[in-house]
Amino acid sequence: MTSITVINPFEVPPGREEEALSMWEVFADYFREQPGYISTELHKAIGDGAKFHFINIAKWQSAEDFQTALGNPELMEIAKDLPNDIPHYPGMYEVIRT
Repeated sequence: MTSITVINPFEVPPGREEEALSMWEVFADYFREQPGYISTELHKAIGDGAKFHFINIAKWQSAEDFQTALGNPELMEIAKDLPNDIPHYPGMYEVIRT
């Protein structure tokens, strides 16, 4: 099986960029320690009018590895202390053309 890409765009309310970055750091620290994790990059919109202020792009060895990391009770414990009003939309993708 080939690796998968997780693309997770974030809608960040005005003035909450630093809070969103802190939230991303907490999650990134968790995911970096999980089996199957390969890498992650956080992208920031550079123009006005972008719906998504931040977009995270992560690589995983498999969809199963990512799903296992999502289902870990440790993640639920971490998430309970973070803001839940910064919408984000994670999805798993595979390369079909290069």
